[in-house]
Amino acid sequence: MASQEIEALSAALARLPGLGPRSARRAVLWLVKRRETALVQLLKTLEEVQARLIECDVCGNVDTTNPCGVCTDQRRDARSLCVVEDVADLWALDRAKLFTGRYHVLGGRLSALEGIRPEDLSIGKLLERVEAGGIDEVVLAMNATLEGQTTAHYIAERLEGLPVRITQLAHGLPVGGELDYLDEGTLAQALRARRPVG
Repeated sequence: MASQEIEALSAALARLPGLGPRSARRAVLWLVKRRETALVQLLKTLEEVQARLIECDVCGNVDTTNPCGVCTDQRRDARSLCVVEDVADLWALDRAKLFTGRYHVLGGRLSALEGIRPEDLSIGKLLERVEAGGIDEVVLAMNATLEGQTTAHYIAERLEGLPVRITQLAHGLPVGGELDYLDEGTLAQALRARRPVG
């Protein structure tokens, strides 16, 4: 039986996304066996990140600098702005290296059930960024959920009338997907978003 401290470490790791109790115990055992190297380095890194972590005032990304590395990267197209629900979405899109513009993190999505209203998100700051000028396109990259699409529709309405092109990520059939394995919502979206051939 492990000590209270080791059990507490396992429980803390088990709360991380993607780690269950068994995976957390394996990670703790690995760290314990390498406590002089890996554990010391992990603790040092966690302390450094905790001390320097900050939310970007411009886009809402989480980084160790403010403005963040994405906002200060001069190679990015400042005329194109991708709106995402949270930082995880920004990181996922940026990791793919397919979008070369800047980002705006809303900090969530509209949800009547959870009581999340437009003023609870950074929609006002988004409008300020677009109204300031210099942005030609706003890409609404909301998740393909009811709340995500409601949020995208609300933002599109608020941006209406501003001199900016509003686009949205395509939803529908995944590459390599077979029709009989897809849910009705995905099929319906694929049919609604159909386009001419050729």
